[in-house]
Amino acid sequence: MILSIETATKVCSVALHRHGALLGFQELFLEKSHSTHLAVMIEQLLSNCQVEMGNLEAIAISKGPGSYTGLRIGVATAKGLCYALDIPLLGVNTLIAMAHQLVEIPLSVDYLCPMIDARRMEVYCTIVNKDFEVESGTDAVVVNEESFQEWRQQGKVLFFGNGAEKCQKLLQGTNSVFMRGHHPTATSMGPLAAAKFVKGAFEDLSYFEPFYLKEFRTAMPKDKTRLN
Repeated sequence: MILSIETATKVCSVALHRHGALLGFQELFLEKSHSTHLAVMIEQLLSNCQVEMGNLEAIAISKGPGSYTGLRIGVATAKGLCYALDIPLLGVNTLIAMAHQLVEIPLSVDYLCPMIDARRMEVYCTIVNKDFEVESGTDAVVVNEESFQEWRQQGKVLFFGNGAEKCQKLLQGTNSVFMRGHHPTATSMGPLAAAKFVKGAFEDLSYFEPFYLKEFRTAMPKDKTRLN
């Protein structure tokens, strides 16, 4: 019995899986809601599925890349539950979980490229093949007309996620395919987390940190008098 937590983007979601099979989930499409709603969503999900907190055998966390604040909230919650229940933590790459949302969908493409918006024309992305094997590691890419040419020359590439939506005009052309409406969700984390659980691929609770991919940056206020 694994509880999965997804807070890498503005969508906050939790899911409950038994042996990788989905029992129930909750999602909230409300920006900046993670800190106030996540704990309540977990309680409601367990109650709706008639599962006691003590029946959980592991917590799976979407480890990033994604929103710095969202990842911090999700990881802090997951760690707290693991410490309190004395159960292991499983880290799942956010982009890989996004790709696995399409496992049951017939696709006539050669590569999948899930993308998360990283502001301006930058995206977090990875490339997996049609067998869901990773071809290119998770990276932060500033997208232009020449981006992903290597993959587009080899076959059809499916771009999806909120990062793909903003880059669609730049990536239009031969072998570029786009799918709208997909976002990171805890529902696709279960099978990946279950496989890690069987292998004993647990995270070190003391040292685990989210996969930010790039450093967090803050902007100085324009009115410096506000600092006084």
